[in-house]
Amino acid sequence: MAKDDKIVIGISVGDLNGIGGEIILKTFEDARMMEFCTPVIFASVKLMSFYKKEFNLDVNLHGIDTLDAIVPKKINVLNVWKENVDVDFGKEDKKSGSYAVKSLSAAVSALKEGKVSVLVTAPINKSSVQSETFNFPGHTDYLAKELEGDSLMLMISGALRVGLLTDHVAVKDISKNITREVIEKKVQTIYRSLMQDFGVRKPKIAVLGINPHTGDNGVIGTEDDSVMRPTLDNLRKNGKLVYGPYAADSFFGSGNYKNFDAVIASYHDQGLVPFKTLAFGTGVNFTAGLSKVRTSPDHGTAFDVAGKNTANFESFKEAVFSAIAIYKKRREYLKLTKNPLEKGRKLPFSKKNA
Repeated sequence: MAKDDKIVIGISVGDLNGIGGEIILKTFEDARMMEFCTPVIFASVKLMSFYKKEFNLDVNLHGIDTLDAIVPKKINVLNVWKENVDVDFGKEDKKSGSYAVKSLSAAVSALKEGKVSVLVTAPINKSSVQSETFNFPGHTDYLAKELEGDSLMLMISGALRVGLLTDHVAVKDISKNITREVIEKKVQTIYRSLMQDFGVRKPKIAVLGINPHTGDNGVIGTEDDSVMRPTLDNLRKNGKLVYGPYAADSFFGSGNYKNFDAVIASYHDQGLVPFKTLAFGTGVNFTAGLSKVRTSPDHGTAFDVAGKNTANFESFKEAVFSAIAIYKKRREYLKLTKNPLEKGRKLPFSKKNA
C-alpha cells in the first residue's frame, strides 16, 4: 500500500487498441485526483508514455518494477512487461488482447495479495482476449473465478442501481438459466451489497419479469408464474423487501424505478438498455458480491473513436470515485458489524485465574 495509507487504485489498461490508455491518463491529468487515491497502472512505462505523447497530455508517470515501490501522489506504472508493443488504434487484435489479459491478471493478483485496495478495469474486447488460458466472456466471470464470493453485475449511477439475473447469456438460453436458486442467490447478493457497500439499512428491491407482461397469466410464457412469483413470495416470507415481478416495458418509463434501492432485470438488455439510456457516460459497472471491490466504466473499447483524442473519460472517473466510496462504506460496515468478542475472547474463569 502507499506510504500515507491512501486508497491505492489498481488499474488494468484494457485493450491496447481501444480507449483505455486515453481515459485512464485523462482522468489523472487532473492532479486533484491524487488527493483521493494513489493510482497504479498495470502495463508498462513505454506504453503509457506512448499514450501520453499521442494525446498530448500533461501527466508525470512514475515507473516501478515492484509494488513495494509505489509512491503516493504519483501516477505509478508497474512494468508488467518491458518490451515495446505496437498499438493499432481501432483494430481487433489477438496480440493486443493478450496484453490486456497480462495487465488484468497482474492487477487481480495484486488485489488478492492486498497490494492495492480496489481494482478499476478499462474495457477489454471480449473476442481478442480469448485463448486457451483465458476463456471467459468478460471481466465478471473471470473475477468470479479468482475472488471469493458470488459475483453479480450491478450497474450504478447515483441512486439508480440495476442488477442482472443472467448477464452474458444468449437470448435462447435465458429462461432455462433463471431458476429458483439463481433468483434467491442474486437477490441475497444485491441485498447484502446494498447494506454493506451503499449503506442502505432496509433495502427495497424490484424484480422485472422474464416474459413480456410477465407472461399474461401464461399466455406469453409460464416462467413468471411457475418460477419467479413463488420464489419472490418465499423471499418475502423470509423478511426481504422484494417486489414484483414487474412488466419491464413500462417500469423505467413510468419512473417506478425511483421507488426502489435496486432493480433486478432478468437478462442483459432488459436491464442495460434502460440503464444506459438514463445514465450513459456517468454509469459504472460494479461487480457486487465479491470479497474485493472492482468497478469499470459503463462502455466498451470504443474502437470507433480510439486514437482520435475524443474519448469521454467521465464514466472511468466515476468508476474511480465509486470504487473509493464503496471501499470506504464496506470497511465502515464491517467495522460496525464485527463481533467484538471474535478476537482475544477469554473465558471468565480459567485455571490461571482460579
